[in-house]
Amino acid sequence: MSKREKILGMRVDQVGSLLRPQSLIEAFLAFGNGRISREELDAAIKQGIRDVVAKQERIGFPIVTDGEYERINWQMSFAKVEGWDLDTFSWKGFLSNPSSRYEHEHSHQRGADAVEVFKTPATAKLHLAGNFPLQEYKYLASVATAPAKAMIMGPDRVSQMCDLATSAPHYTNSNDFLADVVRIESEMVRGLVDAGCPYIQLDEPSYTGYVDRATLERMKSRGEDPLTNLRRAIAASNGVIDAHRGKSVFGIHICRGNRASMWHREGAYDGIAEELFSSLRFDRLLLEYDTERAGGFEPLRFVPKGPMVVLGLVTTKTGEVESVEMLTRRIEEAARFIDIDQLAISPQCGFASGIAGNDLSEEQQWRKLEVLVETARKVWG
Repeated sequence: MSKREKILGMRVDQVGSLLRPQSLIEAFLAFGNGRISREELDAAIKQGIRDVVAKQERIGFPIVTDGEYERINWQMSFAKVEGWDLDTFSWKGFLSNPSSRYEHEHSHQRGADAVEVFKTPATAKLHLAGNFPLQEYKYLASVATAPAKAMIMGPDRVSQMCDLATSAPHYTNSNDFLADVVRIESEMVRGLVDAGCPYIQLDEPSYTGYVDRATLERMKSRGEDPLTNLRRAIAASNGVIDAHRGKSVFGIHICRGNRASMWHREGAYDGIAEELFSSLRFDRLLLEYDTERAGGFEPLRFVPKGPMVVLGLVTTKTGEVESVEMLTRRIEEAARFIDIDQLAISPQCGFASGIAGNDLSEEQQWRKLEVLVETARKVWG
């Protein structure tokens, strides 16, 4: 069996980000405040990646990530793009609120406004200045024994972050901006494919906006048609990988927000499932299914034969560790609507979408990942 075939058939997966050790958070803070050099920060990052890869391999994960340890937040995959000053924006945000877990009283609650206020203008026509995910992958692959995974922010999410009102004359409409994002991200993917990256994932939380009442209301108030936006988003996701299909395994992760254990959107997949699942041309669909906000498994009946559906059954928002028995029962429930041979399991999202991470301990994080491996072995052997 080839490496590609093994990854296509993996029964356990992960979204990407992992909790940073406090020493690494402090190194980022020290660099941001000018107390250590870039070389010292890079050394801390590389040591952290070596350690976190070794832990993933020790518990038997079939695919490893670098934990997104080079990033301040998950969106940094699009940071080395001329005309898009996301790097400066992200550093300012981190340095203004570097607390290790944010404010606990706000955890596990909806942060609806966070999706809307995180906007930045285009300051020029977008141009790929550096392939950040490729940079991450090259070091990860050099220290990993298991196959390594790369993560890229989805194009619709990038588009939602653009402040078009202040992006003129470079961009005056979202279609032109999105087209350039797709072109640039396809370039990123080409670099990863050429480097031998076996598994590339798009992170696209924007899709749940098309079932979230508050987000839908904002779209309509701007005179936008949600169905048109949804179809444009699907075409953009497919456009990033279309020229490269068959050369790597491609996954797409769909969630409802994850910063600091908060969530941004709610709504079941039912309203978009038929359009979304029948139109996305990805090998693996990583779907959030850890709470009632995701709804039931009925929409899985719209997934065609072929793609592997990765059920995000384990929450990354709290430290309560799920049991093998509960996860097995949930898999059996899902198998009423899709063949169990087309299913896999994972956490519902990353454990640290931002450098501060979610409200759980590293010990709890690793136990959750171990339970996923144990469950996959019990269900599929």
